[in-house]
Amino acid sequence: MPYAAITYRVKPGHEDEIAAIFADFQRVDTPEYAAEDGTSAGRLLGTGVFVKDDVLVRVIHYEGDFAAVGRHMAAQRGVHVLEERLAPYLAEQRDTTSAEGFAAYFRNALMRSVAQLTVDTHPTRV
Repeated sequence: MPYAAITYRVKPGHEDEIAAIFADFQRVDTPEYAAEDGTSAGRLLGTGVFVKDDVLVRVIHYEGDFAAVGRHMAAQRGVHVLEERLAPYLAEQRDTTSAEGFAAYFRNALMRSVAQLTVDTHPTRV
């Protein structure tokens, strides 16, 4: 079950305000998400959000097709509320008002994964 990380460049010195915004986040209506044709594409397993200075990172634990995660999140009202509240603290503004704009930002802000280790991939001792 992979992880993905999305970056946001934020204005430094606003960590508490940003933390308050994410503390009030309205969770998605369902962790299940669909492909463009409506078939099941996967499931969100969890998220974590981290902020330090001018960098905010959202880590997403999921199973299935990651491209469908962006579409799923773009359709969530809570995500749009969060984006509106977060906008004054962003160092770089972006258009996330449409599903296409949100999905484009989601793709472009995706960090390159260099390692993903879990207990499932740990070598067993003999």
